[in-house]
Amino acid sequence: MEPWYKVATPRAEVREGRSFNPDEFAIALEQVVAGTAPLDYRDAEKFFNRTYFTRALREHAGMVLRRLSGKTENTASVLTLVTQFGGGKTHTLTALYHLVKNSKAALRNEGVANLLLAENLAAIPQAKIAVFVGNAWDPKPGRDTPWMDIAFQLAGAQGVEALGKKAMTSPPGTDSLGELFKLAGGKVLILFDEVLNFMNRHRDLAESFHSFIQNLTVAMTGTTSCATVISLPRSQVEMTPADMEWQERITKVVRRVAKDLIANDETEISEVVRRRLFEDLGKESVRRSASKEYADWCFERRAQLPPEWTSVDSAATETKAKEFLRKRFEACYPFHPATLSVFQRKWQALPQYQQTRGTLAMLAQWVSWVFRQHFQGARNEPLITLGSAPLDIPDFQAVVIGQLGESRLVPAIEADIAGHLSHANALDGDAKRALKEIHRRVGTAIFFESSGGMKDKVAHLPELRFALGEPSIDTTSIDNAAFALESRAFFLHRSGTEGFKFGYKPTLKKVVSDRRASLDEDDVKKVLREMVRKEFERGATVPLVPYPSEAIDIQDSPRLTFIIVDPEAGWIDQTEEKQTGDSKDLRARIADWCKNRGASPRLYPASLIWCVRKGGRALREKVEQYLAWKNVKGDIDSGALTGEIEQAERQQVAANIKEAEEAVRDEIWAGYQFVFLLDNSSKDGIRVIPLGAGHASAGETLTGRVIAALRTETLLNESVGSGYIERNWPPALKESGAWPLAGLRQSFLDGSLTRLIDSDKVLRSKIPEFIQRGDFGLASGIEKDGSYTKVWYKEFISPDDITFEKNVFLLLKSKAESRISAPSASAAPTEVKLEEAVSPAVVSSVDNTQSPIEAASARLEITGGLPFEIWNRFGSKILPKIKSAEDFSIGISITLSGSAKDLSRLNQEISQALADLGLSEQVKITSFKE
Repeated sequence: MEPWYKVATPRAEVREGRSFNPDEFAIALEQVVAGTAPLDYRDAEKFFNRTYFTRALREHAGMVLRRLSGKTENTASVLTLVTQFGGGKTHTLTALYHLVKNSKAALRNEGVANLLLAENLAAIPQAKIAVFVGNAWDPKPGRDTPWMDIAFQLAGAQGVEALGKKAMTSPPGTDSLGELFKLAGGKVLILFDEVLNFMNRHRDLAESFHSFIQNLTVAMTGTTSCATVISLPRSQVEMTPADMEWQERITKVVRRVAKDLIANDETEISEVVRRRLFEDLGKESVRRSASKEYADWCFERRAQLPPEWTSVDSAATETKAKEFLRKRFEACYPFHPATLSVFQRKWQALPQYQQTRGTLAMLAQWVSWVFRQHFQGARNEPLITLGSAPLDIPDFQAVVIGQLGESRLVPAIEADIAGHLSHANALDGDAKRALKEIHRRVGTAIFFESSGGMKDKVAHLPELRFALGEPSIDTTSIDNAAFALESRAFFLHRSGTEGFKFGYKPTLKKVVSDRRASLDEDDVKKVLREMVRKEFERGATVPLVPYPSEAIDIQDSPRLTFIIVDPEAGWIDQTEEKQTGDSKDLRARIADWCKNRGASPRLYPASLIWCVRKGGRALREKVEQYLAWKNVKGDIDSGALTGEIEQAERQQVAANIKEAEEAVRDEIWAGYQFVFLLDNSSKDGIRVIPLGAGHASAGETLTGRVIAALRTETLLNESVGSGYIERNWPPALKESGAWPLAGLRQSFLDGSLTRLIDSDKVLRSKIPEFIQRGDFGLASGIEKDGSYTKVWYKEFISPDDITFEKNVFLLLKSKAESRISAPSASAAPTEVKLEEAVSPAVVSSVDNTQSPIEAASARLEITGGLPFEIWNRFGSKILPKIKSAEDFSIGISITLSGSAKDLSRLNQEISQALADLGLSEQVKITSFKE
């Protein structure tokens, strides 16, 4: 479809961008009479060429012309025009003036000819005409009162004389007025405009003028070819209390026909506007084609659109129904029907709204700006829709605000719809082609359809779909845009399930935004860390180390450990070579902390799994939103916001807090999508595994998600088989066939072998199985001749007896079979001594198995040496028995010898183990140099 601006041509003053205000569309009747009005108003032919005879105008003009022709049926001698301010009263009076005063020029207009034909009149009746405009009238010599002025207009000086000598001070009676009408030829039309303004300015004449109107009304009823038309405003906004009093008094006097001058349908409105704003509507074929496409689109979606626009006679065929719709669109071209009718449907009840001149002023600016913007690359619309209104233009915005009468709407419009930083503009950042500026257009349509919030009007989704829909746009896109804008907007309120209302009162979201802006930085950081930590702890099956500040904060443990990197530190997923700034520093720090714990190298660097968040502020922003909602709830609970927030919104606060909290959880899952871990094959020793965005409702835990990813990448196993160990037996230990269990365990968490979640637990359960099955042997206590103190092979051994020491070895099957028959060294005897702490009599009673010790106390000391292989069994079998004594104490005395390097490493390992057991203060380690 062709864009409208390439088809229709606005009038020159519209194209040139003249500054339009409502007064420029207001006719000054006194200037028309004086011949000083603009040519379009003072020239009858030009005036009627720009005038469309609406039903109301035809009725009023027809009644007057019939009355002047002597036809009294269905007419009245006095008519009152009571309409909205700016509703077309003066235009109607001007039309009557030109019809009677300039009948020859008027007859050249097709609309006037049709009017006469409809009223069954052969010609425009000849009559004398008088005009009184209250806001322009002032006394003049010989025309010192309104009635003298009217008499002069009707019959000159003789007419004034006919009123009598007292006309200077008193209004004429009915007889004098009757004589005046005869002098004027018996056919008289008197037009009154702005009478309340006169009575307000000339209070000394107000009572007399009221009496004059009363007498004039009576005099008119005695005629058959005279008429008086009086215009009175309906709007109380433009009235003082005195005006309202006089309006009521005059209305009681004239009590005649009073009809609104409101155009009834979009066709009439369109004709009025098009004649005033456009000089050419373009080719009929183009208009028909565009109208047909819109009509077909509406017909196919009639169930989703307002029934008042798309309902057709159920008996009509589909072709006739579409034709009916086409004619409605064509009658309004280049406007969309909703663009014109919205002022009648939603605005006419506004007290400040000027029905005709206000609409024309807005649409003139509207067409002018949109016409020029289209040529500068704006969206090409086939019709002028509500969404195209240039609310971002200050001049146009001022005209609209003036009609609404609420200046507080300006910041609301700027914030949500038309400002450079508005929410609609932000949402439209990625919209293209047919959806270009869709959120701004939807917001603008809501603004007009809800009367700017100045009346209880609501923009419903069916209305928005009809106002903005076109063949290239589906209704779903309009719905989505409306809900998206409402979710962000500060002044756009929801009304029911599918209604929206724009106004100057802020929504609760605006209050939340203000609270968010005032959040304390430390509070945000604290809550951010706490919420991340809790989400990782939820169902965690591995140890967690949240936010370490130094490498020493992370234990060197033989168990898989997850490190939660501070959410303030983000990672940009790029190749190592492209990493810069914070991401590069983060990777380097992780690489260093994986391998070193302060100044000491780690024994289990592969046990550390780093959970890193992607870069960006998304998580922080959601935490801020959550805190802001909580603060708002606190304000509401304390009563600080009770008067500002609607009850319905207050009831939603708890739900909004929960929703914001869920949004934080979702973002934690979506954000922590990178796993860093040791990889000796990479350049810097670090491998990054992208997890992709997760979701909090996925039915798993964060740690479980990471573990699952490691398993998928074959970087983690639940258990290990004997074949795997044998295949990965260190070449250096092939000859001896003995692998120290300490080294075996370390291999699973230093990057040599696959990772195990808990290597101690796995190996303690699997090694006894291997031994009993004969896959491997187990040996402990190496002697000087290379033999072992004890060897286990194809026999049961308790998992408790598995210790990860240097002198405990896993033996290859061949080595175990060759050594199983060798004698094992005897362990040092264990001595149990009863110290003589009591008298010989008591000791003898202890030896007497028939007499227990009852009266005296004793002490047992257990001393001796323990072989490695029974340490765990000693703990499980002996220590529980010791606990049955009334009091006991256990100490240790261990002396280790070896190279300084080995002992330094052992010192570190034992110190960490003691710390894990909470024994750092009770057990001390002393190092000696030999």
